[in-house]
Amino acid sequence: MKVYLETYGCQMNVADSELIRSILVEAGHELSPQVDDSDVVLVNGCAIRENAYRKTYGRLDLLRPLRLERQRESRPFVVGVLGCMAQNMKEALFRHPVVNLVAGPDSYRALPDLIAKAGRPKEGGHRSGRRPKIKKEIDADLSIVETYSGVEPLRFDGVNAWVVVMRGCDNFCTFCVVPYTRGRERSRPKDEVLEEVQGLAEEGFKQVTFLGQNVNSYRTEGASFADLLLGAAEVPGIERVRFTSPHPKDFPEPLLEAIAAHPKICSHIHLPLQAGSDRILDLMKRTYTRTEFLSLVDQIRATIPNVALTTDLIVGFPTETEADFQDTFDMVERVGFDSAYIFKYSERIGTIAARDFPDEVSPKVKTDRIVRLFDLQHRIALEKNRDKIGKTFEVLIEGEAEKRVGHQIGKTEGHMMVVFPSTGLPPGALVPVEIKEASPAALFGEALRLSVLNA
Repeated sequence: MKVYLETYGCQMNVADSELIRSILVEAGHELSPQVDDSDVVLVNGCAIRENAYRKTYGRLDLLRPLRLERQRESRPFVVGVLGCMAQNMKEALFRHPVVNLVAGPDSYRALPDLIAKAGRPKEGGHRSGRRPKIKKEIDADLSIVETYSGVEPLRFDGVNAWVVVMRGCDNFCTFCVVPYTRGRERSRPKDEVLEEVQGLAEEGFKQVTFLGQNVNSYRTEGASFADLLLGAAEVPGIERVRFTSPHPKDFPEPLLEAIAAHPKICSHIHLPLQAGSDRILDLMKRTYTRTEFLSLVDQIRATIPNVALTTDLIVGFPTETEADFQDTFDMVERVGFDSAYIFKYSERIGTIAARDFPDEVSPKVKTDRIVRLFDLQHRIALEKNRDKIGKTFEVLIEGEAEKRVGHQIGKTEGHMMVVFPSTGLPPGALVPVEIKEASPAALFGEALRLSVLNA
C-alpha cells in the first residue's frame, strides 16, 4: 500500500518516524509524497506541545472529504494516529470518525499487521448497497523493554542524524505526559548505539545528536552517558556529537569533563529550567531548587568555559503569582541563557497537574508574562550575539539559506545559526566564519577560506 506519513512535535517524534518508515518499507509498503495518492495516511502526533496537538486534529478534519470519497468508491483507506498523542488520547481518537488505526510509541513493530487489518472492509458493509463500514484497529500498550533494537531508521540525506539512545521517563514532572505516553526509562546497549553511529559516518553524516526524554539518565551495564559520548566522538568521520534533552539532576562531574575534554563533543547544553520559583518548582516536581540550579550553572561554566546554555521555560503554571513569575524573570537574567524556548502552560490530560491543580492563571496574564520574558531573553541573546562580532567560529554547513539567495547556513559548536555568502562547499563541511553582524536569533559573517577543516 502507498503510505503517507506526517510528523508533528519534538525531535523524538522525528526519530520515531524514521523507525516507522523503516518498518513499513521492510514490510513491502511504498512511501508516498502525497496524501491524495495514498492508501494509508499516518499522523505521528505529539501530546506534549499544544501546537502539534492542534495540527494533528486539524489534519484529521482535512481528511474527512477523502475518507468519504474512499468510502463511496469502496476503496481501502487507513487513517492512523501514532505516537504520544495516540497513547494519551487513544479512546477519543478511536472514536474519531476519520481515524481507524491508533498505535502508541511502543507499537510500531505491529504497524504492518494493523494496517492490513484496518484496510479490510468491515463485514456486512455491502448489504443493501450501503457503504462499507470502517474497520478499526488499536495497539497502545506500553512496554518496559522496547527500544527498537534491530530496526535501522530510514533517514533522509542530511548532515545531522538523530540517534535515540534511551526511551521513556521516570521523573513524573506534574505538567508532563511523557511517563504515561512513553513508559519507563530503558537504555540501548552502548555497543549497539556506537555501531549505529559508525554506520551513519559511513553514510556521510557528520553530526549525531543523541536523543532521550532525559538523555543524560542513560545507563547500561558498565557504561555511563559520558562513556557513550566519548565513544561516539572517536568514530572516524563524525565531526560533532550533541545531545538533547537532559535533566538538571543528571550532570555528574565525569559528564562535564567529557564535554570539556573532547573537541568533537559540542560545548552546548540545553538545561531546562522550567520555572525560577522554588514553590512552583516543587509543585512541578522538578527535584531541584533555584539555588541548586544556579550552583549547577556555575559548575558547568567553571568546567566548560565556552559553553552555550539554552533552556525551556513554562509561564503561567497553576497558582503562579506575580512574585513567582518575577523569580523566573530574575533567574533568566542571572543565568543569561544563549536562547530559550518559552511556553504558556497548557493543561495536558492524564498529568498530575491536570488532576490536582486547576488551570487558574488567566490567558491574559499568561500572555503578558510570556511577552515580558520573551523581551528579556531577546535582549540577553542580542547582547551575547553582538559580543561575537569580530570573532571567528567553526561552522558546520547545513545547506543553502532559504531567505538569502547566494548564502549558506550552518551552526556553531554552540548551536547558533550562522548565515554567510556561499562558499561552494557541500553540506557537512566545516568552515571558519568571521562574524560581521548579529541578531538575537542568528549571526551573519564571511567564510575566511574555502577549504574543509579536519579533512
